[in-house]
Amino acid sequence: MKKKVLIISIISVAIIAASIYLVILFTKIIPDKKKRQEWEKMVAEYRENKKQQYLAENEEFDDYEVEVAFLGDSLTDGCDVAKYYPDYVTSNRGIGGDTTTDVLGRLSYSIYELKPQTVVLLIGGNNLNTMFKDYEDILIGLKDNLPNTKVIIVSLSAMGLDHKDKNKIAMENNIKLFQLAQKYNYYYVNIFDALYNSETGEIYSSYTTDGLHFTHEGYLIVTGIINNKLKEVLGH
Repeated sequence: MKKKVLIISIISVAIIAASIYLVILFTKIIPDKKKRQEWEKMVAEYRENKKQQYLAENEEFDDYEVEVAFLGDSLTDGCDVAKYYPDYVTSNRGIGGDTTTDVLGRLSYSIYELKPQTVVLLIGGNNLNTMFKDYEDILIGLKDNLPNTKVIIVSLSAMGLDHKDKNKIAMENNIKLFQLAQKYNYYYVNIFDALYNSETGEIYSSYTTDGLHFTHEGYLIVTGIINNKLKEVLGH
C-alpha cells in the first residue's frame, strides 16, 4: 500500500511539474521565441535594405567622388550627415546594432566599392569586450583595398545611466585605438573626453537620450570635433 501511495505521489508531482512547464512554455517561452524570431526577421530585413541602398549609391557615385563615408553602428546610422557635415559630399554607412565583426563582413559593398576619399570609423560600442578580435582586420582591409583613402578612427563614446559601468573599459579600449591609429598611420580623434562628466562618471545627461545614443546637442559636440579633423585631413 505504501509503495502504491509513493508511486501515486511521484506521478502527481510529475504531473504538476509538467503542468507548470506547459504554463511557462505557452505563456513565456513560445511567445518570447516568437518575438525573438520576429525581431531577428526585422533586423535581417533592415540590414538587407541597407545593403541594397549602399549598392545603389555605389553606382551613383564616381570613384572618390564621396569625400567622407561614415562607417559604424547606430551612432552613425542615426546621424544626419548632410546636416552635420554640410561642407562635404558624404555617405552614411552606419547600421544600428553592428559590431566590429558585422562591419568587417560588409566592407566590400559598404566601403570598397564606394571608394571614398576619407572613412570616419566609429565602431565597437556593441561588443566592447571582443571588439579587437576584428578591429585590426578592418584597418588592414582598408589599407590593402583602399590605399589612397584616408581613415579617421574615432574613439568610443562615453556612456551613462545603466551603461555607465562600461566607461572604464571604453577608456582602456580608446588607448588601444590610438595605438592602432599610430600603427597604421591613420588619424585619431577623441570624442570621449568632451562627452564625459568626470564628476558623475558618465556622459553628460544633455548629450544622450538613453545613456548610449546622442541628442542633437550630443551630435553637435561629436560632429564638431570630427569636422575639425576633416578640415585638417581634406584641407577645407
